[in-house]
Amino acid sequence: MQAYGLRQWLITRGHDAQFINYHPSYVEEGGEFSRIWDPRRAKVNAKIAYLKLSTLQRRLFGNKEQARAFERFRQDALGITGKRLHTKAEVDAMLASQAKPFDVISVGSDQIWNPSQQYGLDPVYFADLAVKPGTRRISYAASFGKNSIDPQFEPQVRTLIRSLDGISAREESGAEIARRLSGREVTCVPDPTLLLGDFEPLIAKSEPIEKERTFCYTLRTGQGIREVADQVSKILGAEVVSPYNVHRRWAEIGRTIYPSPYGWLATIKASRFVLTNSFHGTVFAILMRKPFLVVGLPGTKKSLNERALNLLGLVGLEHRFVTGDQQDVVARLVGTEIDWAPVEQRLAALQATGAGFLEAQLALAAQSGAGSAVSR
Repeated sequence: MQAYGLRQWLITRGHDAQFINYHPSYVEEGGEFSRIWDPRRAKVNAKIAYLKLSTLQRRLFGNKEQARAFERFRQDALGITGKRLHTKAEVDAMLASQAKPFDVISVGSDQIWNPSQQYGLDPVYFADLAVKPGTRRISYAASFGKNSIDPQFEPQVRTLIRSLDGISAREESGAEIARRLSGREVTCVPDPTLLLGDFEPLIAKSEPIEKERTFCYTLRTGQGIREVADQVSKILGAEVVSPYNVHRRWAEIGRTIYPSPYGWLATIKASRFVLTNSFHGTVFAILMRKPFLVVGLPGTKKSLNERALNLLGLVGLEHRFVTGDQQDVVARLVGTEIDWAPVEQRLAALQATGAGFLEAQLALAAQSGAGSAVSR
């Protein structure tokens, strides 16, 4: 959805925007094992094994119709075509083969600067690429995923981020990290989903969905949010439904559903209440003006709450953040309506900031007079 958001924003303003189909195997499929004889790499190789097994399980036993729906979405809504590129070398080769270079290459949004356990930092996500002269390389709403970065990665981030022509980050904490390491101006901008704001054209393409449910979008753990979901469901008398998550390692919360990307949006819109521990779950509850609660991730995952907390602070809804043991607070908030008027004003200001950054970067690219392509 964030990919759709940025591309659609550019298209509606007359730019030709397309994706570089970079899809490295380490992100979802684990990648290659690393020094399996080295006990210091045990956790890394365990993560790789887990991702490989999850991928195999999905291919053998996953919901085939949902998988086809996601592929159709990539083609129809995102316009992704061409050969899948697995490595930086393949991306560089594709760029070298272009008759006309891109005017702008934008990396982001989401946690592209959060080092993965099995791979570390990916230079492609800093646009560290063999671009042709005149191509402007920027980040839009890139995120480190948390409010700090492991010191061991700071030298690499410092080198990579300084090579960008324009830098923006999604959270203020990430912008501060980028400022400190780059010594450059860094703009804090909204996620592309917030920048675009309007997802009605996608919702209109949804399959039939159930209405008046409690929608529970859960990532990383069911701890805390399960208890809140049970409580909210009892208060409202609304069944809990949760979209399928291939990486779920916890017992089902409510009833699992298998929506397409269009149906995922439509289910949020048609829900009676939204519960989530996800940044983008929070985004779409806000965009669709749904009553919602964000349930904080507990324990060692607590630092990942930074993204949702930052967003809630920006729109003045910090009080919609709860923990799993705050039963009295949950009960009170379920019965409290949200005043959306000031939220809409703050969203408009955020959108103006994001638009201003992009328009400035596109203008600078036009001045350099590259060729034709991604954003012009």
